[in-house]
Amino acid sequence: MPPQVVEEGEKIIFTYDVNFKESQIRWASRWDVYLSMSDAQIHWFSIVNSLMIVLFLSGMVAMIMMRTLYRDIAQYNELETQEEAQEETGWKLVHGDVFRPPMHAGLLCVYVGSGVQFFGMALTTMVFALLGFLSPSNRGGLMTAMLLLWVLMGLFAGYSSARLYKMFKGAEWKKITVKTAFMFPGAVFVVFFLLNALIWGEKSSGAVPFGTMFALVFLWFGISVPLVFVGSYIGFKKPAIEDPVRTNKIPRQVPEQAWYMQPIFCILIGGILPFGAVFIELFFILTSIWLNQFYYIFGFLFMVFLILIITCAEITIVLCYFQLCSEDYHWWWRSYLTAGSSALYLFLYAAFYYFTKLEITKFVSGLLYFGYMLIISYGFFVLTGTIGFYACFWFVRKIYASVKID
Repeated sequence: MPPQVVEEGEKIIFTYDVNFKESQIRWASRWDVYLSMSDAQIHWFSIVNSLMIVLFLSGMVAMIMMRTLYRDIAQYNELETQEEAQEETGWKLVHGDVFRPPMHAGLLCVYVGSGVQFFGMALTTMVFALLGFLSPSNRGGLMTAMLLLWVLMGLFAGYSSARLYKMFKGAEWKKITVKTAFMFPGAVFVVFFLLNALIWGEKSSGAVPFGTMFALVFLWFGISVPLVFVGSYIGFKKPAIEDPVRTNKIPRQVPEQAWYMQPIFCILIGGILPFGAVFIELFFILTSIWLNQFYYIFGFLFMVFLILIITCAEITIVLCYFQLCSEDYHWWWRSYLTAGSSALYLFLYAAFYYFTKLEITKFVSGLLYFGYMLIISYGFFVLTGTIGFYACFWFVRKIYASVKID
């Protein structure tokens, strides 16, 4: 083609040639070049680092369960049989208050229900990704699967919140069900809508279209909310979970606690280890989200997720045992917040990542980053908090069911 004269206001014609060459790579393997893992050593280091934390915590839990608890239980039961129990000490002393419903029990039920919903979604998504059902060639497939699974898991959210609420002898199950259906997803949707409005204001093609927003609202109101109500109805119809020991009518006074047993200190300490177990993998996830790189190492991610579950459960059990030994029976909310506080460290790490790895200069882009990371941190909070709560719930029921109490 002869050279074109470039003049103001005139059209310029661009052309290009394409040469197709037959490749030896099979169609099914066409993505392998993008998904090849060059930094496997770092991931293995992350897994080994996390396993060290798990082994340390498992050793502590085993020591508490085997040495301290079994010795305590044998001693308490022996004292009861010999009728020598003049003065009870330690965690047995609060047996009449340990199952007393906490303040804002309804709100705890709502957050536990949301956590169960999030946990079900995360676990099922990872299993599907691990089995190869979520291909990277299908853009948005992972997010679509997560949203659909979130909606379907509403059944378990309603069931678990209703079961817990009935155990607390609550009567307003419909009110709790409505809060479970709307509180967590409502907060996330409001932040998401405001962020999307900012992108619309910038006239960016990255904004979520109005039709997609409507579809999300339909999934939420049309499928998730009814499923939460169905789950709640089934959960409330079941017989209430019986406490292994009776609760006294008059609450016991909690003695003054040492500085290292104060709630805020214990909660902040409790979140460090779960975050420490996942932060290396978190770096790769943030890189894939914000620096347009592929993250498809779901085998590693699944292992890290299992390690996160074990770490959250064990650190909460250890701190709960120390708390009960110091005669503080307010463990319900503290167990949730102890594991959930790892979300605070996640958000702080996201801020550190923003200032050290990203070169974002526009105010709106920075606001988008922190807005989306706030949503992710909030989801991480309900996930880890619920894991810690159920671990503690099992532990407390187990130890008080083992002791003979008149």
